[in-house]
Amino acid sequence: MSPRRSHRKDPFARDGRGGRGGSGRPPSSRPVGMFVAGVDQVEEWPDGDWHVRRVTGAGADKTYRCPGCDQEIRPGLPHLVSWPAWAGGEDERRHWHTACWRHRTRRGPGRTRY
Repeated sequence: MSPRRSHRKDPFARDGRGGRGGSGRPPSSRPVGMFVAGVDQVEEWPDGDWHVRRVTGAGADKTYRCPGCDQEIRPGLPHLVSWPAWAGGEDERRHWHTACWRHRTRRGPGRTRY
C-alpha cells in the first residue's frame, strides 16, 4: 500500500469547498453531547433544570463535600458544580462527584444531602 493511502483522512480538514474549518476543529465550539470544562450547560432532569459546570482537576484547588455521598472532593479531582436554573439559584451551588451527580435521581428521597 502506498504511504498516501495508509493515512486516515482528517474529518475536520478543510475540503476546498468551504467545508469544515482548517483549524483542525469542527465549526461548532464543541460536538453535541460533549462537555467542556468551565462552560456552563443547562441540563434537564426529572427534578428540574440545572446549570452544570465541569471542573478539571487542575481547576480544583479546594476541598468540597459532595452532597450525594457525603465524601470529600479533594483538590485536583475533576468534578462538577451544579445549581438550579431559576433566578437566584446561584446561591444553591454545590460541588458533586460526577458519578454522584449522574445517579442522584436513583437515590430516592432523603438520601441526597443537598
